Amino acid sequence: MRRVATGLLIAMAAVFLIARALHGQHPALGFVQAFAEAAMVGALADWFAVTALFRHPLGLPIPHTAIIPRNKDRIGDQLASFLRDNFLIPRVVARRMSRLDLASAAGRWLANPTAGSKRLTRGTSRLAVEVLQSLDQERLGGMIRGAMVQQVRRIDLAPVLGRALQAAIAENRHLPILEGIIRWAGRVLEANETVVRAMVHDRAGSILRWTGLDETLSNKIIDGLNKMIADMAADPDHPLRGKAEEGLTSLAADLQNDPAMRGKIEALKTELLENPAMQDWINGLWEQARAAMLRIARDPERMLAGGVGDALKQLGQTLQQDVRLQRTINRFVRRAAVGAAADYGDTIVKLVSETVHSWDADTITRRLENAVGKDLQFIRINGTIVGGLVGLLIHAIDLAL
Repeated sequence: MRRVATGLLIAMAAVFLIARALHGQHPALGFVQAFAEAAMVGALADWFAVTALFRHPLGLPIPHTAIIPRNKDRIGDQLASFLRDNFLIPRVVARRMSRLDLASAAGRWLANPTAGSKRLTRGTSRLAVEVLQSLDQERLGGMIRGAMVQQVRRIDLAPVLGRALQAAIAENRHLPILEGIIRWAGRVLEANETVVRAMVHDRAGSILRWTGLDETLSNKIIDGLNKMIADMAADPDHPLRGKAEEGLTSLAADLQNDPAMRGKIEALKTELLENPAMQDWINGLWEQARAAMLRIARDPERMLAGGVGDALKQLGQTLQQDVRLQRTINRFVRRAAVGAAADYGDTIVKLVSETVHSWDADTITRRLENAVGKDLQFIRINGTIVGGLVGLLIHAIDLAL
């Protein structure tokens, strides 16, 4: 467009020279000459005006030219002020956010993601992958481990365990655990019969060993234990099962009310958290979660077709149908946006201002000139045409007088 505008100026100069050379041959050539002459003046005037905004015309330090480079710092301050006054004031953000129903929009997309923009899905996927891959894994893993450990440290674990055990006993949900312990005891006894026999043999007197009664005693002990375990497994009302349940009930009460028991649980929790194996396990949890998130981010369509996709679709339908939930989410988003504007608005404004200040004159000139684009050259073209039409009018008035 710059070449078109300059070419039009050159064309008007050529028309002017031709019309001036042939001036006396036809009366209409006077109008042509007047048009071309005025068009050149208009083109040159607008070229000077456009150029003066961004640089010195012909490199000459003419006063009041190169306006934007000379005032770039003031422009940056004004731009930052405009951004603050029109976008980053909390009440302005609140008013604009009140018009948005983000919950319903998110619900529609989640309920039917294939009907939305695939470009949006792919772009979100790429962004998620880049973010996950760019994070410092060692540092982030340490942060997550630290956050998890701190959260667990804040929990008074003993009362929680006590209430959970008490609720399980009240609803008989402890019975499978108790039966599992009984079966485990049977397997342990079966696997360690030789140990029991060796203990009886070592503790028996020489007479028992000489007569072989130690072996009989061992068999009686093992048979008795096996029978007791079998009876406990078969009889829900077995006295020992009742004693075990009484012990569990007492344990639930102690976990909630006994300071000594609570202290033991806290000490055990602290020891467990400080164990390197536990810390490695927590790190492994994060790595597994990160790998799963990367798999989902790299293949969002597969994720949306599976169980996670069904859950997201159900969430989308709920968001569309539950007006109360919509209001809650929209209110949360609005408050978050307003809070961000209040907390970080001045920082953003300062960043814009300092960024513009740091640009050199050539950078800001080039960026603004490219941003305005073709319109600058249309100013020159329009100046050429309007100037020519004014020249025609003046020439016509001159002839009429």
